[in-house]
Amino acid sequence: MITALPPPLPESFWTDRAGTGWHSDRTPATWSHRRILRAAQRMPTFAPGSADERLALQNALRTIDPRHHAEIAPEFLRELRTMGRIYGYRFRPAGRIWGRSIAEVSGATLAGRALRVMIDNNLDFEVALYPYELVTYGETGQVCQNWMQYQLICAALETLTEDQTLVVSSGHPLGVFPSRPEAPRAIVTNGLMVGRFDTPETFQRLAALGCVNYGQMTAGGWMYIGSQGIVHGTYITLLGAARRRQAGATDMRGLTFVSSGLGGMSGAQPKALALAGGAGIIAEVRGAQVARRQQLGWVDRSTTDKAEAVRWMLEARDARQPLSVAWQGNIVELLEYLTEVGVTPDLISDQTSCHEVYTGGYIPAGLDVEAAEAQARADATVWRATVDASLRRHHAALVHLTTRGAWFFDYGNKFLDALATAGADVRRGDAFVWPSYVEDIMGPECFDLGYGPFRWVCLSGEHADLAATDAAAAAEIEALMAERGARQQDQDNLAWIQGAEAAGLVMGTQARILYADAEGRSRIARRFNALIRQGKVGPIMLGRDHHDTSGTDSPLRETANIRDGSNLTADMAHHSWAGNVARGMTLAVLSNGGGVGTGNAVNGGFGLLLDGSTHVDHVLETALEWDVMCGVARRAWARNPGAQATVARWNAENRGRGHITEAAVVDPTLLDGLLGSPTAD
Repeated sequence: MITALPPPLPESFWTDRAGTGWHSDRTPATWSHRRILRAAQRMPTFAPGSADERLALQNALRTIDPRHHAEIAPEFLRELRTMGRIYGYRFRPAGRIWGRSIAEVSGATLAGRALRVMIDNNLDFEVALYPYELVTYGETGQVCQNWMQYQLICAALETLTEDQTLVVSSGHPLGVFPSRPEAPRAIVTNGLMVGRFDTPETFQRLAALGCVNYGQMTAGGWMYIGSQGIVHGTYITLLGAARRRQAGATDMRGLTFVSSGLGGMSGAQPKALALAGGAGIIAEVRGAQVARRQQLGWVDRSTTDKAEAVRWMLEARDARQPLSVAWQGNIVELLEYLTEVGVTPDLISDQTSCHEVYTGGYIPAGLDVEAAEAQARADATVWRATVDASLRRHHAALVHLTTRGAWFFDYGNKFLDALATAGADVRRGDAFVWPSYVEDIMGPECFDLGYGPFRWVCLSGEHADLAATDAAAAAEIEALMAERGARQQDQDNLAWIQGAEAAGLVMGTQARILYADAEGRSRIARRFNALIRQGKVGPIMLGRDHHDTSGTDSPLRETANIRDGSNLTADMAHHSWAGNVARGMTLAVLSNGGGVGTGNAVNGGFGLLLDGSTHVDHVLETALEWDVMCGVARRAWARNPGAQATVARWNAENRGRGHITEAAVVDPTLLDGLLGSPTAD
């Protein structure tokens, strides 16, 4: 319970947030020039005086000493009616929150201090999408629901001992419970719903009541490292798409790409495009997002002129030079313009937040952000019809361009599902007319083989530590290539890590993303722990994106290339999470949703603190291997060829140590004789 009440916020907090954001009167002068993006009003809005409005206030007030209820209740009501949520703005610490050096963080244990660094990095002005609403990325992905929860979590982490585990339920610190040193220091769940009630409408109501947190993946999983976290995967996807588009291509030089979105995750697209050598345009309706990406150096050029954007793209393509262009405007209008002028991009995708298609993630063509928000507040029925009409226009433009030879791939943002809901003809039985990037690229070329988005954070905050770990990771990849041959994945990953420093990828903490398989991750982690033991670097937090081989069950994305029917199940994510708890990960997280929205995925992740100890060496003997191979095992049982080969190799190398069940080969002619030739459903 919070016993001390901070002073009230200035009235300017409530009045100065017109679209572009707001900066706090309580923020230090060094930050006072910054305009901080603010979230839109969330749905649903409860009727004044309703039972739900009363319940939401009761739920928020239970975190506060009753002596202060009379003062704070009207403020909470104002937040609920203005924002659709109770964030407890008054309880946000004044000034900047960021992932400081672990040496500057107080706490009884190294693990508790490390987790505080990770949480605060997710809320950094330089990292988070809407930091005042605790939204890290993905339009609605939060660290926790409100600032009261944040304060209580931080207090718990400061006193946490090696014989205790903090349990967090949808942002609420349920308690600190006795455990043991080899157990996780924190177990976190976000928004896990009972199946019958796991609908968007029910989830939104419970979020407004303060009962569930939408953690996306690494927002509520306390493992976000800025847009760098998705850049490597986007880079791999674009390389794979280029190689399919143009025989013999090694990168994207001479090819064009058009997509949308410059937010927390989608903002990785221009950087990945340039690193892959391509030329392209990313449409973004929010001018502040365009400016932010250009200021960070993640976009080469920006314009509000469609013709200029297209000209720049074509000139760079012809010169075989990399170029990323941000066009401020609606992607639908850009695609329609390309159709009109006869320009056909080689590759097209989309990264609007379609998991929140009716709650601000997708701005319809013909409306700016402010007009869209006003229409959504005024009439939900009209708003939904406007969104659906824009989606159908979007689909029509894509049909024109793909008919002319463009290759469109869904990037796992629930875009095709949104098109189908809007009435567009995109379904073919249980599949979509256009494949997702997981079906064609990421699934068979990475996940089935165990390659996924491994990451680490140098908790010292020292750039020298990041440089040392980059070099160590590169050396391990080179050693693996020498021992087992030069796989294309290892070649791409080596080029990535060797070029990461020059690419300027760091946002917030000194962190790195690197795709690697089970053996690669384990070897790199052991080398890092040895460097810490030798005093060459400080402590390191290992983790991964939940968008990985085993971390997420999602038929619309991560498990889209599983075709034995089990893509609709969520056993794998639960197995991964439970196994990580059993093997002594520092942090274990399991959440509803992630990228494609609640009810469409279950995702999990972990954090493992490397401190140079022999205990960590022991954990590393099995933990990272399990985290990868439990997913490969599921994929092999689904008869995915790459996963089957990976499992066969693992079984041969681990006789007497472990065994993964292998699927028998079924002769299709046997079934043809019994059932007749297969027909399309």
